[in-house]
Order: sequence, then C-alpha cells, then structure tokens
Amino acid sequence: MASPGHSDLGDVAPEIKASERRTAVAIADLEWREMAGDDCEFHYGDGTNEAQESDFPTVERSRLQEMLSLLGLEPYQVQKLSLQDALQISSDSMKNWAPQAPRDLPWNFLRKLQALNAEARSTTMVLDVAPDTRPVEKESQMEEEIIFWDTADDISADIYSFSELPTPDTPVNPLDLLCALLHSSDSFLQQEIVFKMSLCQFALPLVLPDPENHYHTFLLWAMRGAVRTWWSPPPRAAGGFREDSPGLSRAPAFAFVRMEVSSNSKSQLLNAMLSPGHRQRDCFWHRDLSLGTNPREIADGLVEISWFLPSGREDLDIFPEPVAFLNLRGDIGSHWLQFKLLTEVASAVFILTDNISKKEYKLLYSMKGSATKYYFILSPYRGKRNTNLRFLNRLIPVLKMDHSHVLVKVSSTDSAGFVRRVRAIVAHVTRSPCRRVSVEDMAHAARKLGLKVDEDCEECQRAKDRMERITRKIKDSDAYRRDELRLGDPWRKAAQVEKELCQVQWAGDPPEKSRAELRHRLLELRAQQNGHEPAWGLQEFISGLSSPSLGEKQYFLRWMEWGLARVAQPRPRQPPETLLPLRPKHCAAVDGSEPPWPEPLGVEHFLREMGQFYEAESCLVEAGKLAAGQRRFAHFPGLALELLLKGLPLELIDGNTLSPPLRWVTGLLKELHVRLERRARLVVLSALGAPGTGKSTLLNTMFGLRFAGRGSGPRGACMQLITVAESFSQDLGCDHILVIDSGGLVGGVLAEAGERFEREAALATLIMGLSNVTVVSLAETRDVPPAILHAFLRLEKTGHMPNYQFVYQNLHDVSVPGSRPRERRQLGDQPGDVSRATAQLERQGDGIRTLADLAFCDPEKQHIWHIPGLWHGVPPMAAVSLGYSEAIFELKRCLLENIRNGLSNQNKNIQQLIELVRRL
Repeated sequence: MASPGHSDLGDVAPEIKASERRTAVAIADLEWREMAGDDCEFHYGDGTNEAQESDFPTVERSRLQEMLSLLGLEPYQVQKLSLQDALQISSDSMKNWAPQAPRDLPWNFLRKLQALNAEARSTTMVLDVAPDTRPVEKESQMEEEIIFWDTADDISADIYSFSELPTPDTPVNPLDLLCALLHSSDSFLQQEIVFKMSLCQFALPLVLPDPENHYHTFLLWAMRGAVRTWWSPPPRAAGGFREDSPGLSRAPAFAFVRMEVSSNSKSQLLNAMLSPGHRQRDCFWHRDLSLGTNPREIADGLVEISWFLPSGREDLDIFPEPVAFLNLRGDIGSHWLQFKLLTEVASAVFILTDNISKKEYKLLYSMKGSATKYYFILSPYRGKRNTNLRFLNRLIPVLKMDHSHVLVKVSSTDSAGFVRRVRAIVAHVTRSPCRRVSVEDMAHAARKLGLKVDEDCEECQRAKDRMERITRKIKDSDAYRRDELRLGDPWRKAAQVEKELCQVQWAGDPPEKSRAELRHRLLELRAQQNGHEPAWGLQEFISGLSSPSLGEKQYFLRWMEWGLARVAQPRPRQPPETLLPLRPKHCAAVDGSEPPWPEPLGVEHFLREMGQFYEAESCLVEAGKLAAGQRRFAHFPGLALELLLKGLPLELIDGNTLSPPLRWVTGLLKELHVRLERRARLVVLSALGAPGTGKSTLLNTMFGLRFAGRGSGPRGACMQLITVAESFSQDLGCDHILVIDSGGLVGGVLAEAGERFEREAALATLIMGLSNVTVVSLAETRDVPPAILHAFLRLEKTGHMPNYQFVYQNLHDVSVPGSRPRERRQLGDQPGDVSRATAQLERQGDGIRTLADLAFCDPEKQHIWHIPGLWHGVPPMAAVSLGYSEAIFELKRCLLENIRNGLSNQNKNIQQLIELVRRL
C-alpha cells in the first residue's frame, strides 16, 4: 500500500514517542542556534522567541484556547467533532443563513464545504446591531487605521504576536478558522474537510501548527482521502488517465516562503502560476480576498500544499506532469522547523523578501551543501539595496546559485511576464534531474525533524497492519473473488431460485410440486453455502470489524478501501471532463445497452460474503434444518450496522446478482431498530437514473455522503443513514433519513433482453416503493429510462406514489459557472418505442401511454429541476461551479420542506420498513 520513502529522506520508525520527539526538536533547536550565531534570537514555531516565552507565557499559551472559545469549539478539545456531527440534519440545513456571531462560523463553513461551495472560505458575519450603534465617523476612523499590507502572507508573525485577540464583532481570518476547526475535529472529519477542500480547488493544510505547545502535526492521514484523476503520459505509449491520491504519487515540489517582510504576495504569485490564461484561481487565500487583511492569530506556521494536475490538453496544461506547490504562512525566522522541512523535501525554494538581515543571512548560510535549489524574489525599492546585494554575493557560492536565481519584482514589473518567468524556472527544474517526493516521503522527513504525524497513532497503525496482511495475499482480484470469497456463485444460483419461487407463489394457484422442488433446490444451495468456512482473509476482515475500539474499526475500513483500490486491476479511463474523483464521481451519459463494467474488488465483496453466511444460516434455521443454538454468524448484522451508523454505505441490493439479500437486509434493519430505540422514525429518500447521470454526485453534494459512482463502486443499490438533530426531529417529522442510491441498476435505454429489462423495472419498483421521496436524475439529452417509467406505472396502480422530483443535469457544460436558460422539456415527450414497450410489458390494451398520461403527473405542476454544469473550467484543475452548488442546495431545501410539510408518503418506523421490504 504505502510506497517506500525517498532515498534522499531516509527511513525512520513509523512511531516516535512524545518524549523522543521533544528531544529531537530540542537537539535541532541547539543545532540551528549554533549555525545562526550567538547574536541571533531563536524563534519558536509560533512566532515567539526565548525572551517572549519567559516574559509572556500566559498570553501565548492561551492564544489557541481563546480562539477556540471565541468560535465555540472549546468543548470539542476532549471529545472531538465527528463526521456524523457535521452531517447531521438541523433547522440550519434548510436555511441559506449568514453567521451572526463567531461561534456560527465553523458550522457555516462546514455546511458550505459539504455543498462544495466555492465561497466557503469567504463567509462573513452579519452583525445584529442597531444602525446607530456605529457612527459613520467611527467607521471612517477605523478604516484609516487599517494597514493594508498582506497580513495573510507578508507581515511577520512578530508584529501580531501580542495583538489583541479578535472580539465577537471582529472578523476571523479564514485560515485561523480552518486551523481551529482542524484542531477540534477527529481524524475522519479532518480527512473529509481536506477532501472537500480539494474538490473546491482550495489549498490543503499539510502541517497544522500548534502555537500553544509547539507540537505541530503533519496531516498525512487527512491527505490520503484527496483522490483525483489526471492525465499521465507513459514514457513510450499513448497516454492514459490515472486515478489516485496526488499525495501518494512522487512529483517535484516547489516551496514558497517569506523572509521577514515582502512587498510581493506568495499566495497571489502561486495562484497566478496555477491559473491558465487570464482566469485567476484563488487556490491560496490572499490579502485581496474578503477578510484577507485580517491578522492571523493561530495560523502562522501553517504549511499548505496544492498540485497542478495535467488534463492532457496542450492548450491548458501549464506543466506536462503533476507538480506540487508548498506555501509557508509566516516568516521563516519564526517558523524555522517548517522551513527546514521544506528545504528537505522541495526541489527548489523561492524566498520572497525585501531585506536580507544578518540573522537571516546566517540561517541561510547554514543551508550550505543542500541539494535544494534556492531562488530569491526581491523588492529592493522598499529594502536596503546595497545590504541585500552584499549578502546575496556571499550566499551565491554557498547555495550554489548564480545571478539567474535572483529575481526582482517591483510595482512597475509586468506581472504576466514575471509569472511566465517563474513558470519557466519551475519547468526547467522539473525537466532536470531533481528530487521527487510524495506526501508519504514528506512525512518521513517530518518525523526525523520531530513533527508529529497524525497517522502514527496505535489504532491507525494496527488497522493498517491488518489491511496489509489481507491485501498482501491478493495477487489477482478475479482469482481472489473466485477462490477466497466462495459463496458468490451459489448465491447467484440461489437468487435465481428465489425469483422463480416468488413468481410461482404469485401465479395464482401454483402446483404444490413445483413449489416443493424449488424449496428443495434452495435449501440444497443454502446448505452448500453453510458447509463452507470463512476464508482466512474474510476472518481477518471480520476481526477488524470486531475490534473493541470504534476508532480502529473506522481506520480499518478506510485502509481496506485504499488497499483494495491499489491492488485492483486497472480499469478503462474516461476523459477528465466527465470525472469527479472517487467520492463523489460524475460521469458523462452512457448508453445503457453497453455491457456491465467490470466491478473492482472492494469492501462490499467482503460484506456480501458475510451477508451470505448469515443468509444461508438463517434459511436453514427457518426450515428447521439447523438449531438456533448452533448459529455462528448471528452477530454479523451488528458488525455491519456499525459501519452504517458511522456513515459508510451498505448494499441494499447486491450488485453482483442484482437481487436483494432479504434475510441480510432484514437482519440489518432489525439491528438498527434495536440500536436507535426511541428514535426509530424514518424517511426513505432515493435517487434513480441511468449510470452516468450524476445521481451519486448529487446525493454526495446534498448530504455529504460517500456513494461511489459508476466504475468506482458496486453496481447494486446502496444505503446510508443520516441523523436528524433531536431539536429538529419533531419539526421535520422523522429521526433519521435513509438515503438509497440506485447505483447501476437501471439502464439508459430499453435492453434487448426482456429478462434484464424486467429485472431493472422490478428493482426500480422496489426502491421507489420503499421511498417517501424519489429523485429521478436525467441527462439533458436523455429521457426517463423505461424501467423507471414502468415503476411509475406499477406504483400508480398500488396508490403508493412517493413525492418525486425530476432533475435534468447538464453533464457536458463544464465551463459555465452558473445556470443558463434552457428549454423546459415536457415529461410527456417520450419516444414511441419506449412507451410502446412499457405498455406492452404492462399488457395494457387501451393504447400507448406516456408519463404525462398518468393521473399523478399534472403538466401544470411538474416537479422539474434544471441543474447547471458541474465544473467551472476543465478538470482536473476545475472547481465545482457555484451554480451547481447553489442549485443542489435549493433542491435539498425543497426535499426537506416536502418532508416537513407531509407531501411525501407517510413516514415509517423501522418495523414498518422491514414489513414493506418483505412485501415488495
């Protein structure tokens, strides 16, 4: 799974005890002091020096706690915020609200980030104050006192070390908000925050500073979830698309740092370098953005990372391969440990400064012999020109520079030309033999310097070891499924027998002999399954789920997801314009008549095997062939339910057989009823549509879920559980929302094989029949799939019609940020062959019927949504468009309003849902 460390960085033990780490930091402190000289005050990572540490210990040690208290996050320092806390449905989920106090900011940021809102970092407070409490004269006076320097980039941390902490009516710097939220979140919420930030094209936190204890954290675990798809040209062949975490791939890295004060902004320079053409991307937060001039209180020392990822288009690709860019917030003299890390991992370091003092000269002189290239970007009109030249002439031979390594940028410099020049330097370094590192390699270097690495905790390492023991034995995914997960083949046969048995029972007056023969065949197949013992790999998997530590279970499942993804056989890649990485995934519309895509080996295959052991045993107990006291697998639903309660999707309909494992699903729901106790009222919300119409992306963006799209997950229908806050459950009328994603069950066109179409129609009917609310996701150029149309016809007869919304998604418009006017299609405009086939299947003799003919479909009250294009720009460097995010929020608000107003089917408790599953 994990790639070995880079040879330049060396290998270190995966865990360093706290005392050993502090010793390493202390030794490094002494070495740095000796190299810098006796006249150089040593600065800790939070911007204080030794004198400050002794004179003002209370102020500095309480700064983080004061910020956490201001943001209302202090209670979460012992019991951290979890992913379930962030995804909970509350009254705020239905409001496009603006924060009115600092304690509202973290929740507003999380809500916007969940919706992939490109303006998540730009949140400002709307203060609820009387108009006359702030005279105009006072505001003008305040504005005159503001120094509009780049406090997000260019002002030394020392200037603000003892400034007043923000008050409730003072805006909080977005970087402080991010750091405070990460300090208050558990590992899994941190990972989700980083993943969502990567989809929004925000720079990602790599080193999280701790201004109170100087115990900075390298966020390796948090970075693992950021999976993207980019163009990867092989050395000698046609290129292809690669889906992976950029952090696990080795690439040249370039660090941008500030020395004392610089008139030039690192962040703006980096944004310009990452932006093709004239479209500026605000990947790194900078001073010209909203709140950009607010002083940082706890974020100095933060190291951010972002990647340029190629798309395969020469007109858009700035560099032909992935390139990492690192940005240190604050002055290198105040954050030498982070600077030292950057010098050990970067291919080149760009130092922005106006002045080179004696202290900084000595620090840089200590870099003698480093393999890293150094470049200076100076603004001499504000600095001491002669002093700078004198120190530079001394540094040139020491750092192996020449005069081309010194760039000058003043106000009259052509900005576009300067950006091209820096890009050319980066391109030249990448073409030359240079250091290439992954985030894992950076973590090795961080450990050596004494930084804490987030995934070095015992729970995470034990879970990783177990995953590696399992995946080490997987040489071929297909062979492993066949030889180790052995219940799949008899389950396919049993599913067919159960289908035939169901058809015979509904045939009116079936021969008893036929039913007896089918039951006998079914019991034989179940006995055959029950005769197997769980394979070694499955036993290890079950042991991982049985860990008494809830955190270790979650770590284990994440490790298994990544480990299996890396050993899975390569899958065909699609153009990046149609891809949204991993969770959520968004693909172009495809022809439903194409053969099913190969299903990669995943966690769901192990859970299916567990489900079949439970199914076989339950079937034999029901038939009296096995005593209840001899059951060995009765606890399996409880193990799987832990995953559902922690936000992982579970299969409702098996993607292999396209059949619902009835006993397994019933066992899960019974266990859920026991766990939820008094909070058992459910609303079922489902999404149906042909593969590639963006339904998984829609659900993930709407509720922050983890459904995988076509080609990256199971073909079957999956379910996830969302908790409704107790304070809102009475108003909404339910305690939980069970969300069902139909996956790849429904094809886009009428299949030639009648049996396949019947199966699709039956499964669509099952899912819609269970649902209170159904979203039908359609491509702009496609019509309602015939299987879904057929499900509507069936449900109309039963009177069980869910509240429905039709969502047309513009899948190909990747460059327009907002919605465009579109011709509103009438749902009755169905092609004749689809309607004819549907009517024939229903054996209706009164002519061809379309969706508009149905009684429930009022053309004047059609529930139709037109969603703009997903991307703003061209992936993989495109962010999710603001228009898409806002449209999805409005759809979510509409769905919740319908649930609250009782427009959906009557809400169910879990016992009623169990009975409904059986009947359907």
